[in-house]
Amino acid sequence: MKPSLKFIALSGTTDVTENLYVYEYGNDMVILDCGVGFPDLEMPGVELVLPDFSYIIKNKHKLKGVVVSQGHDDHVGALPFLLREVNVPIWCPPIVTEFLKVKFKDYQVVNYKLNTFNPDRDTFEVGAFKFSPFRVAHSVPDTVGYAIDSPAGRTFHVAEHKMDQNSTDGMNFDTEKCKRLAAEKPVLCLMSDCLGSNDPGMAPSGVEIEENMFNIAKSAPQTLYMTAISSSIGRFQQMMNVAQRLNRKVVLVGRSVQSKIEIAYNLKYIKYLPNQVIDLRESKKYNPSKLMYIIAGCYGQPGSSVYRLALGEHERVQINPNDTFIFSADPGPAYSKESIDFIVDKLTDIGVDVHYYDLHEGLHVSGHGTQGDIVELFKIVNPKYFVPTGGTIRYMKAYEKLAVKFGAKAENVLRLKPGESVIFDGEEAKRSETIPVKEVFVHGLGIGDIGKVVLEDRTLLGDEGIVVVALKINKNSKTLIEKPELTSRGFVFQQKFGGILDGGEQELFNFLQKKNLKDIPTMKNFSIQVLEKYFFDKTRRHPMILPVVVEV
Repeated sequence: MKPSLKFIALSGTTDVTENLYVYEYGNDMVILDCGVGFPDLEMPGVELVLPDFSYIIKNKHKLKGVVVSQGHDDHVGALPFLLREVNVPIWCPPIVTEFLKVKFKDYQVVNYKLNTFNPDRDTFEVGAFKFSPFRVAHSVPDTVGYAIDSPAGRTFHVAEHKMDQNSTDGMNFDTEKCKRLAAEKPVLCLMSDCLGSNDPGMAPSGVEIEENMFNIAKSAPQTLYMTAISSSIGRFQQMMNVAQRLNRKVVLVGRSVQSKIEIAYNLKYIKYLPNQVIDLRESKKYNPSKLMYIIAGCYGQPGSSVYRLALGEHERVQINPNDTFIFSADPGPAYSKESIDFIVDKLTDIGVDVHYYDLHEGLHVSGHGTQGDIVELFKIVNPKYFVPTGGTIRYMKAYEKLAVKFGAKAENVLRLKPGESVIFDGEEAKRSETIPVKEVFVHGLGIGDIGKVVLEDRTLLGDEGIVVVALKINKNSKTLIEKPELTSRGFVFQQKFGGILDGGEQELFNFLQKKNLKDIPTMKNFSIQVLEKYFFDKTRRHPMILPVVVEV
């Protein structure tokens, strides 16, 4: 029998990050994108969230390669971790190749193969699949969509896009090529971005941002600071243009900004005068009114250059009253607004003139298409089936409504949760197996060693604190020798509220004496039960109770 085409959304369909999709035909498997997620407020200590590679590792004998659509970390950031598990070639456009070289060096990945293609003219084959890329407009250069051919037919995968024909990085949506690829043969299915499906109209290009930044910057009396997402090369070009118009030298602060602008400059994706960018050490020679700093950390991430600058902790840059700071970014990732609000307040308190998202000064546009862009893609591709990606449940539902209004049958819009799959058999699609998946957390050198229980414990410790119970036990008789000793951290201030702990010691001692227990595990369990009830009655709080047994 002729094999079927199988599409698996391993992750990236109920969130805007962790994009990882699998295409299978017979014994050939290809991954499209491999991105990381970012921790939310319920993940204390977690640095990154990875997709679950278990299915890929189990079927690595079928894996022919990874194909990448763009250079944002939510599409490529998990590749260093995947390459620890499988040795597989990667296909990507030029700027993504250079981004990945830096990333692999940072993660000490040495055994890799990058195949760079030109989105304007190249096609390539990976196993049973033929990929025909075409440019799409997004917030990072060299973002592409794909027409993907297999013996089962042609599908389109457009991970993120807007129909912009005046993109700030000069890389517009290649409408003509997309139309030609769609017209060559019937399109079985379109997998595409749904994040803007609740917003009406067409997404703006962002050309006006430069003039808006200039109007603020021209009256800045002292040092000028600007920040944006580190891969927003078009936005950095606009910042360079503003600096040149104001005769200000540019200083790059933060490794991510420095490396990505250098890569873009070498590829001729960004242009500036040879002496326009100066080293941070040289900046001390210039009057502050002649400097613009482009600084990393637009989301206010703890430890970033922006964060350290605002807290006065940056080792080489100091911000002062009457300086001007422009955020050319909106709080996109989950829970980032709290971090940026904190930074904005800190800078404002110092006396800095801060221009940010809430002021609505036209300093940022999204790289994601809105309803008009999404429907325009529908019109060009005209697929039989639709799979929304890169958004949450509500965005997928809004995408479905757009597709139905466009003329699709509701049952032909396949909203897939992580691990769910669909099989295309001939011209028909049907839901298939659900692959068990979980989120994998990265903390320091540990990958996957933190789970739900650990995070719950961390949250409890952060919210309620801990009480350590020292139980001194006779080694031979296994009986309690003296009254338990309680020590708290993050629960109550011991010097002021020590009476609560003293009462807890007596309460537990009386209980254990009455029970006359000689079994250590049972003694620990009763200690937790008794003290949990006692502290809740006294404080209406639930500290973590940690019994520690000392045998003497």
